[in-house]
Amino acid sequence: MTDVFGAPCWVSLTARDLEAAQRFYGAVLGWTFRPGRPGEGLSVAELEGAPVAGIGALAGDLAVPAAWTSYFAVGSADATAARIRERGGTVAVGPVSFETGGRGALAADREGAVFGIWEGFVFSGWRVGHGHAPAWLELRTRNAFDAAIFYGEVLEWASSRPGACQVSYEEDQVVLRHDGEAVARLNSGPVEVAALRPHARPRWHVHFRVNRLEAAVQAATSLGGMTVSDPEPRGSRHQVTLRDPDGALFTLTENADEDAASGGAALD
Repeated sequence: MTDVFGAPCWVSLTARDLEAAQRFYGAVLGWTFRPGRPGEGLSVAELEGAPVAGIGALAGDLAVPAAWTSYFAVGSADATAARIRERGGTVAVGPVSFETGGRGALAADREGAVFGIWEGFVFSGWRVGHGHAPAWLELRTRNAFDAAIFYGEVLEWASSRPGACQVSYEEDQVVLRHDGEAVARLNSGPVEVAALRPHARPRWHVHFRVNRLEAAVQAATSLGGMTVSDPEPRGSRHQVTLRDPDGALFTLTENADEDAASGGAALD
């Protein structure tokens, strides 16, 4: 676990209809799917045989909104959950044990942004920003510095422990790096709790890479998704935030030329 200690290790979607979610994300991102644990309504999304994300038809059963959740690898789910509570966060579910031998929990930081923690097996080669994993994760919050202190203490970022993530301030953002690679960005900005603008709430946001942004957006809207932002530049890339048919928010980020050449995400 020192290989991904404190870093993002997985993303998963709580959906209302597993088959419909698979059709949507398969068309938009070129994913294929295999069953997860039998009888649990779960599937693992893959791209060219590599695991990308998890999807579970759990939103209806648990009476929770459809949403993407980012998980962070920890050495002890119980110790991490205790640190979350001590620092003013909330542990909503768990830690609970799974048949795979791991332990996980769902939590929220002091501003209400939801995230997961995971102790146990992680897919070999799954890294944010590498291969077929999401391009990167973004925390949208009121004060990125306060958030960095919270997560730094909870997940032991910038600690002396071998394999810990590094934190830096770059271009008005707090940037989380693992082995020198940027894996998440924490952004300060206006946020609100109004139900009519869920994308403006404090939240961890998942960015998925595509080679052709316009084609991916067209596929999403043709299958019942909708855009919640106009295309906007981010450095040499463009991105669009969308809502899937169940209401889960995510962002499509267009590959830079060098990423596309090295085999980034789908939609050729």
